[in-house]
Amino acid sequence: MKANLLKEYQLRVCCIGAGYVGGPTMVVIANHCPDILVNVVDIDQRKIDGWNCKDFKNLPVYEKGLESLLRKTRNKNLFFSNNVSEQISKADLIFICVNTPTKKNGVGAGKASDLKWIELCARQIAKYAKTHTIVVEKSTVPVKTAEVIEKILNQELINSNKTFSVLSNPEFLAEGSAIKDLENPQRVLIGGKDKKSLDLLSSIYSRWVEPKKIITTNLWSSELSKLTANAFLAQKISSINSITSLCEKTGAEINEVANAIGTDPRIGKEFLSAGPGFGGSCFKKDILNLSYLCEYYGLKEVADYWYGVLKINIWQQKRISNLIIDKLNGTVSDKKIAILGFSFKADTNDTRESPAIDICLNLLEEGANLAIHDPKVETHQIKKEFNERNYNESSKWIYSSNINEVINQSYAVILITEWAIYKQLKWKELVKTMIKPAWIFDTRMVINEVELIDANINYWRIGNKINSSSSNII
Repeated sequence: MKANLLKEYQLRVCCIGAGYVGGPTMVVIANHCPDILVNVVDIDQRKIDGWNCKDFKNLPVYEKGLESLLRKTRNKNLFFSNNVSEQISKADLIFICVNTPTKKNGVGAGKASDLKWIELCARQIAKYAKTHTIVVEKSTVPVKTAEVIEKILNQELINSNKTFSVLSNPEFLAEGSAIKDLENPQRVLIGGKDKKSLDLLSSIYSRWVEPKKIITTNLWSSELSKLTANAFLAQKISSINSITSLCEKTGAEINEVANAIGTDPRIGKEFLSAGPGFGGSCFKKDILNLSYLCEYYGLKEVADYWYGVLKINIWQQKRISNLIIDKLNGTVSDKKIAILGFSFKADTNDTRESPAIDICLNLLEEGANLAIHDPKVETHQIKKEFNERNYNESSKWIYSSNINEVINQSYAVILITEWAIYKQLKWKELVKTMIKPAWIFDTRMVINEVELIDANINYWRIGNKINSSSSNII
């Protein structure tokens, strides 16, 4: 039956939003469904130009395996443009993959999701769609957002041949492994009321996903499942990070603790890597949204519980910043500090809510001069993140693609993102170019301490209290 559905529709898919979710998702769908025409649209011309770049080297999203799949599908059954209204009018199925940032003003400011882009998409779909259209929420949204979309779409049903069906199909991608997650997902979640639409979307995913992994629910369960999944993962990160400071005080080692508790299948090993805190576009935003929803429904204790997960994350970044200042004799004023890594995790160029942002800003506010390196993040991204936090003093920081240049004449190196390139650095040579007494602060535990023996360097590693007579490892 599902195979016949695709033939009946002769499907044309439109995705509104060419970002971290929309772009990779549509590339994978186009690759597995060559008989489906996929059009990705966005009002950001820079993004569209990036997806259409001739040499495939300036894509707006960096993900392992993305380029090779894009080469197979682009301009065959996958196209990128800013022809939003035209592609909406031709589509049978439309994915909404736009940003849902936290509100900055008005009711719920600082917690609730701003749905202005979702509403704009719904109004455009209502205006330009021609006949029956299936609308799929792919963006992470609050519970009952589908109801908002339905109300907007239903306004066009009066004196019209148009009909609509709304589905929820949240993404469960981890940046840095998005293509792997799309190719072999742990589950595909689809919520909706209309069985025919549910079957159609399921039939697309079943081209490469085992049917047992495709879960169907009602709309509200699907929307809440996404928020809850991210909240649970963030909770796990904050939990292990809260123990790092205790390890540093007592002599316990956080890796050994994490390994010991991770062997319990009820806890599991995933998301037990201690670090400077979680980042990315989802965790903070989704927990704030979940907390706001709980407050809205009068569940203050539940809201406070989840907000506590965020408080630990903020505390961890401030704790690391203060520790660095303390180790550098209580001041970083006019001292060059090398920052290794600015993306929120390795293998992605996404900087949204990266721990590096607040750690850098804390040091800049104390008068430090920063030299920043990241293998995939560009200068304009760093500037944008700083500007959004109201820091506009460009003379206090520089970006360089040359690691030696970044570390040269620095008082300290702070390793913030666990890029593989940083695991291969020859520290005995690099330390020679630093101002003594020099420090390395390893917030990801990626440096092999053997490399630092007799290197004349002070070394701090998160979640560890190490004493060594052969080097200044602290």
